[in-house]
Amino acid sequence: MEALQSQKEKEIKMKKKFAMPNTLVIMAVVIALVAIATYLIPGGAYDRVMNDQGREVVVSGTYKTIASQPQSLFEILQAPIEGIVQGGEIIAFLFIVGGAFSIVSKTKAIDLGILKIVNVFKGKEILVLPILMFMFSIGGATFGMSEEAIAFVAVLMPLVLALGYDSIVALAITYLACNLGFSAAMLNPFTVGIAQSIAGIQLYSGVEFRTVVWFVTTLVGCGFVMFYAMKIKKNPELSPMFEHDQIKREQLQSTEAEHTEFTFRHKIIIGALFVALGLVVYGVLKLEFWIPQIAAVFLGLGLISGIVGKLTPNEIAEAFTAGAKDMIGAAIMIGLAKSVMIIAQNANIIDTILFNLANVVGQLPSLIASYIMFVIQMFINFFVSSGSGQAALTMPILAPLGDLVGISRQLSVLIYQLGDGFSNAMFPTSGVLIACLGMAGVPYGKWLKWILPLQAILFMTAIGFITIASLIGWV
Repeated sequence: MEALQSQKEKEIKMKKKFAMPNTLVIMAVVIALVAIATYLIPGGAYDRVMNDQGREVVVSGTYKTIASQPQSLFEILQAPIEGIVQGGEIIAFLFIVGGAFSIVSKTKAIDLGILKIVNVFKGKEILVLPILMFMFSIGGATFGMSEEAIAFVAVLMPLVLALGYDSIVALAITYLACNLGFSAAMLNPFTVGIAQSIAGIQLYSGVEFRTVVWFVTTLVGCGFVMFYAMKIKKNPELSPMFEHDQIKREQLQSTEAEHTEFTFRHKIIIGALFVALGLVVYGVLKLEFWIPQIAAVFLGLGLISGIVGKLTPNEIAEAFTAGAKDMIGAAIMIGLAKSVMIIAQNANIIDTILFNLANVVGQLPSLIASYIMFVIQMFINFFVSSGSGQAALTMPILAPLGDLVGISRQLSVLIYQLGDGFSNAMFPTSGVLIACLGMAGVPYGKWLKWILPLQAILFMTAIGFITIASLIGWV
């Protein structure tokens, strides 16, 4: 008996010893490393001009050294504050959506609706995952669905848990699926559209090959998620989120145990939820909705749900406050993620990094150069997580450089979009990733440990497509 207890104590100590650092600790280390880099990397800058689309882009061949601006401790401590200010729009979105869905949750309409859906899919729950993943991936591939995934995480989380999976699966079928589509897109206006216009090639040309890339990439991601989901379904304790998810499952089970009737009011709230989601999709596609408009839709949904659900004004206010409060950690993380870019920009080192990396590419054979360009895009993506922002920074330099080493501009665009996209699901500097993690309540460290094997698979998949495109002379 004593030997058994001693063994358990050893296991507990081992877990503590190898525990993943808190997300704030990880970000603090990243900020410290970038801050040190400001003392080691000289300052430099490219000239920038406005292109025909009114977007500021760098001018290839204009790099010059400028005064270095190493960041002092006081400047580094200010960066997170500036990051929170710059990320104010998405932070406000998090607070509004978190609060609104807390009101909807308070009415029990979603819980009761989920119990109905679970009964329909009993014994064939796994079919839900590929259907949803391909739907979200198509959204990312066609109209650049990304930030919109934040709200869908909140909507689908209870359903995924009720089907016997975990919070990571909920993130995977929403945020990750959007990321796969966004990264391997055939029509995404924020990546393919902008990059092709900067590269000077026909808009949305090469769509056939890109469609194959999108389908295979989504299939790979879908297979990875389904394999994990079936393992968790068989043994829930294997999930890194098991204890956290148990609390949510118990809440759902208590609703079932209460034998609460699924009333007409609950049906109205569910109907309002689908109308809100439809309005968001239509608004993004047709009305140029962005974060403020999407947030307004969900705020309206929360208020309507509270009124229809017969919540008192105090109950609505308390539910909203509780939901918004849950987003504080994610909001701070978004500010820290933004501060990495702020420190690097203030030190004038980003253009220097790009210039030196581009020089390396110019000395290599075309196929090897294409691989290095892919890695460069991933590296730059750590600092510039915006797809359109990265296109404006790197495409004016890497596209003509590709001409010199025998890489077609069509392939340069594909390399850019694959390098820009996949790593967003891994880097803590991605604001959308941090927001989705906050909405799901999944610590960054646990997500990183789960996503790294898939990132390795996606990296090799991308290398495979870059190789094929290079060998067939894709233009």
